[in-house]
Amino acid sequence: MREVESAFDEFVDAVQTARDADSFERIAERIARKLGFQRFAYLSLAGDAVTLISSYPKPWTSRYFDLGYQRLDPVVRRASIERGLFRWGGTLAAPDGNREQRRFFDEAVTFGIRSGVTVPIRGGYGRMAAFTLATSDRVVDLDRLAEEWKDIVQLIGLYFHAHVAARLDGSPLTQGPGGNELTQRERQCLTWTGKGKAVADIAVLVGIAPRTVVFHLNNARRKLGAASIAQCVAEALRRGLLS
Repeated sequence: MREVESAFDEFVDAVQTARDADSFERIAERIARKLGFQRFAYLSLAGDAVTLISSYPKPWTSRYFDLGYQRLDPVVRRASIERGLFRWGGTLAAPDGNREQRRFFDEAVTFGIRSGVTVPIRGGYGRMAAFTLATSDRVVDLDRLAEEWKDIVQLIGLYFHAHVAARLDGSPLTQGPGGNELTQRERQCLTWTGKGKAVADIAVLVGIAPRTVVFHLNNARRKLGAASIAQCVAEALRRGLLS
């Protein structure tokens, strides 16, 4: 687990320096491999606007969009309604869906995309994104990976989305309307949460009671209109509220 935490810390530092799609791709591909996956994909849908950054084979991504697979892809469809990380493929039974969707999965396998885990990212006004780590392995212990590294993978997806949105989509790195000002304690608690620290650890680091840490985190979540603490960290990063 220590190696995974070290890889996560390296990712957090690197993603803050990314300035273009190529550098984002290199950073995400590196963390994917360190977590035992061969490929990654980040897909953002906002109306007719589509953003894809991935290490998937180019022939597959070209075919994917030429045939409008983003409207068919069961993983993307599931990401549009799920709130937490989920796994797919691997040793699971044949994927649910109609014949066309099952054929889509079979075709993806021929390009080395057999199984993986996906972080859904919900946005307002029908916008959504998904960050996926994928592998071509026939047998991979997705249950163990999803359980042991769930929080870290969730944060990786949210961090990646927040920085891509800020750097490539032109989203402002500014604070929201008045009344959303985070206190110093709220920023401290969010910063340590973003580094993967548990509430008990943050309490020791900041010098306050665990219940007070929870209080500050929930206050920050409400102020930034986030559905979860992980999303709150990502939103605070997007707005440039955390160092």
